[in-house]
Amino acid sequence: MVASANGEVLITNDGATILNKMSVQQPAAKMLVELAKSQVAGGRAPAAEGRAGGARRGRTMPQWGGDAGRGGAPGGGEGRQLDVVAGDGTTSVVVICGALLKKAQELLAKGVHPTVISDAFSKAVAKANEVLESVATPVDLGDKDALIRAATTSLSSKVVSQYSSLLSPMAVEAVLRVMDPSRPNMLDLRDIKVVAKVGGTIDDSELVEGCVFDTKAAKAAGGPTRVEKAKIGLIQFQLSPPKADIESSVVISDYQQMDRVYKEERNYILGLVKKIRASGCNVLLIQKSILRDAVTDLSLHYLAKAKIMVVRDIERDDIEFISKTLGCLPIAHPDHMRPDKLGSADLVEDVEPRRPPAGALSTPPPTRITPRPTHQCGKGRVVKVTGIQARGRTATVLLRGSNRLVLDEADRSLHDALCCIRCLVQKRFLIAGGSAPEVEVTHQLSKWAKTLQPRAAAVDALLCISVRVARVRRLCL
Repeated sequence: MVASANGEVLITNDGATILNKMSVQQPAAKMLVELAKSQVAGGRAPAAEGRAGGARRGRTMPQWGGDAGRGGAPGGGEGRQLDVVAGDGTTSVVVICGALLKKAQELLAKGVHPTVISDAFSKAVAKANEVLESVATPVDLGDKDALIRAATTSLSSKVVSQYSSLLSPMAVEAVLRVMDPSRPNMLDLRDIKVVAKVGGTIDDSELVEGCVFDTKAAKAAGGPTRVEKAKIGLIQFQLSPPKADIESSVVISDYQQMDRVYKEERNYILGLVKKIRASGCNVLLIQKSILRDAVTDLSLHYLAKAKIMVVRDIERDDIEFISKTLGCLPIAHPDHMRPDKLGSADLVEDVEPRRPPAGALSTPPPTRITPRPTHQCGKGRVVKVTGIQARGRTATVLLRGSNRLVLDEADRSLHDALCCIRCLVQKRFLIAGGSAPEVEVTHQLSKWAKTLQPRAAAVDALLCISVRVARVRRLCL
């Protein structure tokens, strides 16, 4: 349990989250925090750990290297948060890095040059990778059971481990949906959107066949909340009266002038709605605006009369994902509203998240894709788009939780499982757990170090890595 200065309380056993919430001042400690951030941001490095199948531990194939042995002491301080990542294993990485820093300090005190230590670490990393590849077991991506077991191992050490039978298949299915078989190394987890909504329990989470918006349809003016055979338009312009580029004021002296202003506003907005309607659009996604109101009550009234469903406050960061998912193009000007820029879907509806009936969860299914009889759960409404005709390689997960603390922890745990499967896609090997790889690396590095001539400080550094790894891993267990 972590309590911040502003009274916020966080319950987690995730090492990266704890380090991120700590206020660290010491320079070396800051470097370790940055190392933890780089470990979970998203890329390739040691992968998910956990308990599955009794006492046996398993991990995806690691690719050691990156920060260690660059620019002097291990860790390097580079903090490459986007390209050296595993998504999990933060605690082990930070503890091992601390042990290596301690040994590097001892060697520096003996007069060993930092370059010699750095080169020794780099050689040890390359040799460790060779050893791990020699003991790894190949994984077939067609074997979903093996992938689900790997994701379950990643989730088994989390607070939400009791829901691993639900979250693991969701993570596997989501990654396989966005994976391009011809370019597996280009897999981007930003193509998987996790919508976290308070209400219900984690059992109510599902992998959606389509897209979900964490908002509700605008129905204040009586607009539709359900549209079949939808033509979806994503606009980036405002449906509100324009403003002057400079700050100015208009003085109105009589009611006739006021009526004229209102009439011009109505004609302007009505012209925009007619252009939207002429393009065939019947579902309108409106990007959030900071310049002026993205939509007004008057524009919502005209859109409701035109039978156009409105979903407003679309975040700018979600535009790329929505465009790729729905197969539509962002429209920046009313004159660019054309049918070829619209997306198509069988159904768009504003719904209450739902849960299975009593007794349906006694034997959890492998995934939550198969529809089952449901009833309402929670109060948060979402807009769900299904039956997308030109859907891109994206996936959407609707994550539910009884409160924000549970929901945030489930979100972090699901991210770790997604990173685990991504590592398997990019490097299709599994290694044993329970410190077995570290013991093997220790044995092989010790034998290899004795063959190096001359036996100088580099050998001590090589032996230090293997011994420290084994000791630290034994302490972590």
